[in-house]
Amino acid sequence: MDKFMKWVEEKLVPPMAKIGTQRHLLAIRNGVISTLSLILIGSFFLIFVNLPYKPLADLLAPYAATIALPFRMTMGLMAIYATFVMGSDLAKSYKLDSTTGGILSLGAFFMLQMPVNVLTPKSQPLGFVLPMGTLGASGMFAGILAMIFAVEIYRFFSVHKITIKMPEQVPPAVARSFEALIPGAVILISLWIVRDIAGFDVNGALLMLFKPITGILGNNLFGALLPMFLIHFLWSFGIHGMSIVGSVVRPIWLVMLDDNAKALASGTSATHLPYITPEQFYQWTVTIGGAGATIVVAVLFIVVCKSKFLKEVGRFSLIPGIFNINEPMIFGAPMILNPYLFIPFNLVPLVLTTISYFAVKFGMVNGFTTFQAWTLPAPIGGYLSAGNDWRIIVLIAVNLIVATVIYYPFVKAYDKKMVSDEAAAATKETASNAQPA
Repeated sequence: MDKFMKWVEEKLVPPMAKIGTQRHLLAIRNGVISTLSLILIGSFFLIFVNLPYKPLADLLAPYAATIALPFRMTMGLMAIYATFVMGSDLAKSYKLDSTTGGILSLGAFFMLQMPVNVLTPKSQPLGFVLPMGTLGASGMFAGILAMIFAVEIYRFFSVHKITIKMPEQVPPAVARSFEALIPGAVILISLWIVRDIAGFDVNGALLMLFKPITGILGNNLFGALLPMFLIHFLWSFGIHGMSIVGSVVRPIWLVMLDDNAKALASGTSATHLPYITPEQFYQWTVTIGGAGATIVVAVLFIVVCKSKFLKEVGRFSLIPGIFNINEPMIFGAPMILNPYLFIPFNLVPLVLTTISYFAVKFGMVNGFTTFQAWTLPAPIGGYLSAGNDWRIIVLIAVNLIVATVIYYPFVKAYDKKMVSDEAAAATKETASNAQPA
C-alpha cells in the first residue's frame, strides 16, 4: 500500500493537479456554478407541479404551465447565462476584458441557434423566435464550444494587436466596443457561414456526439460508478476530485436533470424518467454529508473511538457534515493519504451508488428532477429533489447504515493506532517533565 500511495503521489498527483487548474476547465466550472442560484429558484417552482397530495395537485393542475414558467426562464435558459460567465471568466484568465469576452461568447452562441419564423396568429404574426429547446441544458455543449472559439479568436487578435485603437479620451466602454469590432466580425461571420450558409447544426451534432456518453453515464452501472471512483480516488491524494471530474461531466449531468424535469412536466411517471444518475442522484444518496459519506465517520469518531484527537475531529466535523460540508473531516482526520481510511473512503461511494442505482432503476424510489441547495441535509434535499418522495429518506437511511458498517472496522483500526500514539506521546512528555532541571 505504501509503495502504491507513493507512486500515485509522485506520478499521478502532479498531472491531475495541473488539469484541475487548466483555464478552460476552470471557466466551464465557474460558468456552470454561476447558474446554480437561478436553477435553485426555478426548481422550487417545479416542485409544485408534482405535489404528492392529490387534492392540492388537482387544484393546481390547471395552472401548471404558469407555475412552471420561472423554471423555464431559469433552467430553460441556463446555457445563455453560463455562456456569458464562461466567456467572461476565460477572457479574464488571459488578462483580456472580461465583459467583451462574455459578450463575444454570447454572440457566438446565438449564431449557432436557428431562429424560426412564426407566422401565427395571422393578425399579429410573432416573426422570428428562438426555440427554447437549445437554450437550456441541452445547449451547454454548444455554449462551451462557442465560448472557447470566441475567446480564443479575441485573444489571437489582441495578442497580434489587430484591433481598432481609440484615443485615450474616448470612454472605456466605447473603446472596448471598437477593440472587439474586428474579432467580433470574424467570430460572427465564421459561425454565420457554418450555421446558416452551410446549414450545419452544431448543437445537434454535439448532442448526437455526446448522446452515447450521456446514456452510459446516466443509465449504465459502470457509467454511474466511474465518476464516483475518479472523484474519490483523486480526493484520497489531496486533489479536489469534483473540481476536475465535475468540470467535465457536470454539463452532461445538467442535460440529464433537464431531460428528467421536462419528462416529468410532460406527464412521465417519476419512476420512469429518462436518466437515473444526474448529479442530484449522487448528491443526496451517495455523498451524504460530503465526499465519501463521511458524516458516518464523524459519528463513529464520537461514539466508538477512544482517541481524544479523533473524538475532537468528530465533534467539530459533525455539524458541518449535516450540511454536506466535510472539509473539516477531509483535512482533520485526515482522509487524504490515510492508509487506514483509504479503502472505505473509496469503497463506500461505489457501494452506495450501486444500491441507489438499482433502487431508482427498478422504481423503488423516484428519479431526480429538481436542483436543490447542496447545503440542505440529505433527507430534506433528497425528498424535494425526487419529487417529494418519502422513500428517498428510507434509501438514505439504508445507505448511511451500510456506510457505517463498511467504515467501522477501519475506523476501529485507526483509533487503535491513534490511542497508541497518544499514549506514547503522553509517556514521553511525562518522562521529559520528570527529568531534573
